[in-house]
Amino acid sequence: MKKNILYRLYTGAFIGICLIPSALMPFVKDGESKENRTLSELPKLKTAEGKLNINYLSDLGDYFSEHFAFRQQLVTADGRIKTALTATSPNTDVIDGTDGWLYYSATLDDYLNINTMNARQISGICHDLRLVNEYCGRSGKSFLFTSVPNKSSLYPEHMPFNYVPADAPDNYELLSAELAGEPFYLDMKAALADTGSSIPLYHATDTHWNNLGAYAGHCAIMGALGRETCPADNWTVEADGRLGDLAAMIYPAEDAKDTQVNSDHAFTYEYQGHFKALDDVTIDTVSESGEGTLLMYRDSFGEAILPYMAEMFASAEFSRITPYRFDEAAISKGDTVVLEIVERNLPRLARTAPFMPAPEVAEDMVFFTPSKYVGEFSEKENCPVIDWEDIPVHIAQNGAFTLIAGALPESFFSGDSASVYITVNGTTFEAFRASEYTDCGNGFSAYIPADTEFDSIEVFTQCSDGLAVAVEVPADKMIRKEQ
Repeated sequence: MKKNILYRLYTGAFIGICLIPSALMPFVKDGESKENRTLSELPKLKTAEGKLNINYLSDLGDYFSEHFAFRQQLVTADGRIKTALTATSPNTDVIDGTDGWLYYSATLDDYLNINTMNARQISGICHDLRLVNEYCGRSGKSFLFTSVPNKSSLYPEHMPFNYVPADAPDNYELLSAELAGEPFYLDMKAALADTGSSIPLYHATDTHWNNLGAYAGHCAIMGALGRETCPADNWTVEADGRLGDLAAMIYPAEDAKDTQVNSDHAFTYEYQGHFKALDDVTIDTVSESGEGTLLMYRDSFGEAILPYMAEMFASAEFSRITPYRFDEAAISKGDTVVLEIVERNLPRLARTAPFMPAPEVAEDMVFFTPSKYVGEFSEKENCPVIDWEDIPVHIAQNGAFTLIAGALPESFFSGDSASVYITVNGTTFEAFRASEYTDCGNGFSAYIPADTEFDSIEVFTQCSDGLAVAVEVPADKMIRKEQ
């Protein structure tokens, strides 16, 4: 009898404890989530169209799992227990390193040197950056490209011992080797490593560099541009200066603040327009002590570097807009144009072409004669017939331009690199090698004037080993897309 009573009491207590988070949901609010994601909203029985929400129960389950009482405290307790006892993270986005260091799991492939881009993708990115540099140069602008290294690339010593990198170059190393010697390229990883700072340049529990790291990056950029740097001295370490974004994912209930490094420099720049936060899509600044104008495309690493850059330019625009705009209207905003992207996002450069008019090939250029000419619609004799689905060409209107983009078969490529050209109504344009329609490096994209009318186009490849291939594509076989 006593045993049955104990079982019932134990069962009742267990069920009661499990019900506490549900019962207290209306009374206990966790407030804003710190987990770097948007939480679901309370679902409704009917959709906006007035129909029955067939996913109501599933949506309700998602809402409960993200809003039950004491959720952040329980998630934090789970995180502390797992990291302390098993040295593993309860969140798949976070890697638990040594000495309290946390890493972003999206950078793991780069650290392990796996799933790297192929040689054609690397050469394609470099080809596109050279086109951007040439276009900016013709417009009298200075162009600089740099990639900020992942934290695990600069501070690998705190990564878990069971993660062993492959004996192969990563994307950053492949791209740096290809761009070595280019005046528009800054090797940010080498620049940061050369500082010899005894203070870490990155936060231990955050994805990003700290203020000292951002300042070192600023000095490297300004040095590459041949300009003076923002004066900043007397650096001090603040113990609880910043909430680490990685720590917030696994310890959301804690004030798990990371150290911050600050200088005593008093900034004088001012924000223009409707500034809300450093993660705004576009931020405009002016500085009475600055000189020249700046257009800087940046990502989240650009937040900490922004004050130093803004201080040294009379006016500056910092943009997160993609695709990156390098047309005349955009680059007119700065006599200096900087493109910054973090290492883990380098593959994006192979998938999205910059918004910029395709360069025209001079009429007096000695153009190549294709060694192969394919396409059932060509007037050439003895041409093989191909399936047009093998060469999908997409066209879309985008402001003052028409985008022509697509992917070419493997037979169009050979050697270490290739250039792609598009001939429209007798005018030949050089295309970007980036394209959203392929992941293997066989793509092309070109922005031509929007008022250009054509019945067909010719797409050429000129490979580094001398192979030249051309195909004629009728306009009515192209895939029209809303941009």
